[in-house]
Amino acid sequence: MPHVSVTINGKTYRMACDEGQEGHLLSLAERFDGYVNQLRGAFGEIGDQRLTVMAGVMVTDELQEMEKRLRSLEVDVATLKASRDEQIGRAFAIESELSKQLVQAAEKVEGLVRRLAPAPLAVSSPVRRDQ
Repeated sequence: MPHVSVTINGKTYRMACDEGQEGHLLSLAERFDGYVNQLRGAFGEIGDQRLTVMAGVMVTDELQEMEKRLRSLEVDVATLKASRDEQIGRAFAIESELSKQLVQAAEKVEGLVRRLAPAPLAVSSPVRRDQ
């Protein structure tokens, strides 16, 4: 199992991670360290443990807000899917009705053509004069 060294609040920690996750772990540690540094800038030196706890609370708050947004977006997606399915159903019904009407119109046109077309002429066989 690979190990990486991360720095948070000026202190280095050796951490294990899954194969191939080294860069991801370093990125997470850098982000968390950013929260700690932001708090240190806002409150000064208030103690390492307190800074770390406050940063953890900030991250948790951000996560909770993202979860709320995700749930809201999931509801929106479900609503849009239901609306899409309803519209598809309507489109199929309209298409079916249109097809029926086109068949009826074609049948009427064929009927009119049969009524208006002249009767075929009787073809007589030619008379031979050499007989």
